[in-house]
Amino acid sequence: MNTATLISGGVDSSVVVHLQKEQGITPSLFYIQIGHKVEGVMDCSSEEDIEMATLVARKYGCKLEVIDLHQEYWDSVVAYTIDKVRKGLTPNPDVMCNKLVKFGVFEQRVGKDFDITATGHYARTVVQNQKTYLATAKDPIKDQTDFLAQIDNLQVSKLSFPLGKLMKEEVREIASRVNLPTAKRHDSQGICFLGKINYNDFIKNYLGVKKGPIVEWETGKILGQHNGYWFHTVGQRKGLGLSGGPWYVVAKDVEANIVFASKGYNVETQYGKDFHMNQFHFITENPWKEQKEDIEITFKIRHTPEFTKGVIRKTEKGYHIFSNEKLQGIAAGQFGVVYDKASNICIGSGEISY
Repeated sequence: MNTATLISGGVDSSVVVHLQKEQGITPSLFYIQIGHKVEGVMDCSSEEDIEMATLVARKYGCKLEVIDLHQEYWDSVVAYTIDKVRKGLTPNPDVMCNKLVKFGVFEQRVGKDFDITATGHYARTVVQNQKTYLATAKDPIKDQTDFLAQIDNLQVSKLSFPLGKLMKEEVREIASRVNLPTAKRHDSQGICFLGKINYNDFIKNYLGVKKGPIVEWETGKILGQHNGYWFHTVGQRKGLGLSGGPWYVVAKDVEANIVFASKGYNVETQYGKDFHMNQFHFITENPWKEQKEDIEITFKIRHTPEFTKGVIRKTEKGYHIFSNEKLQGIAAGQFGVVYDKASNICIGSGEISY
């Protein structure tokens, strides 16, 4: 098979290359460059990543090519992020990066010339009835299917996830055993395009500062002041600058520029048990076409190892999820990611709406 492998300069994608070489595959390696400086905000240096990727390529006799997609990333993912934040929503740039850039623009420009595209994501694919499905990884803590839940059937049918059957500690052990230059590199954290830039500084550069009141949800009492609703998300606990907490953001009034907060460790207003999703996206197919009753599922509303049990219901406006347990911080704009009852197959996702 003619294989393209996306390499980041981290330990995970480096181990992918090692595993491929053990199987007799010499992949073509591609580093996707998306970080750059714009208006003094972007400070995402990729020199060290490329250097590490180059060392791995040299070690295994692979060709490495740097693909510059920063403008495409800016036009799609960064623009999406700013637009959602401006509307008072909580975006997920990593989900859209996978959909639009890594497996979108890259596929159209480069990946189309290869049979398979491999990545270091912790996920699996399974084939059932001649159809390819996205499946969860062996390591529940590292599982990244929630970040892949907006890709489509064509994308998932071309993808290979060699780390899906390994635990993270196994990956680290392989890297150390074969003396990979990336063996001791720390895992990347945060949004990839920001680099060392603080998220709030990034948002401030584009949306500025607009002071408004922080109001106690239950009483209407003004507790303090914020610099703009766009700096806060529902479910947030840190960064409010209020004493005597904990205080949680429970709602926002975008038009009035008000952030509502509630106090307490188990305050009911920070919890909910159901939510609606607009334009639900099925990765491979809709498995529920013939079913009209509620369907048992598991789901996630943020990146956590745990799956929550519940049911999903088709409505005139989309799909609605009812959880078996209370959910903390249901944030509009984030994705509700839906799995089968066994938490094995990732069926798809939809943006949580108000």
